[in-house]
Amino acid sequence: QLQASGGGLVQAGGSLRLSCAASGRTFTMNIMGWFRQAPGKEREFVAAIRWSGGSPYYADSVKGRFTVSRDNAKNTVYLQMNSLKLEDTAVYYCAADPSSFVISDYAGRYRYWGQGTQVTVSS
Repeated sequence: QLQASGGGLVQAGGSLRLSCAASGRTFTMNIMGWFRQAPGKEREFVAAIRWSGGSPYYADSVKGRFTVSRDNAKNTVYLQMNSLKLEDTAVYYCAADPSSFVISDYAGRYRYWGQGTQVTVSS
């Protein structure tokens, strides 16, 4: 199971940190990803990281502003979001890909999904 939290209302230019706590068969969740979905839009990839280490991977739209990290001892993945923009407003989901160690930005590769947390950026 994946439990996302940390969303909220923030002004443009502000910061938020999302958390995703994993439970259950966490040893099978090779890659943890963050996706987001804005109203009327398709779900899009944001960032991903391996539990085992290595470089994270980011969508171009968030590079330099968002940072994904993990705490293996807590089975928790974080998404630090800085310099937030109006267009970052969306429901953010964490997800786990158990099938590969190669990070993918394709949502279909992620088998397990959290419930989503709303991020709203205001002007």
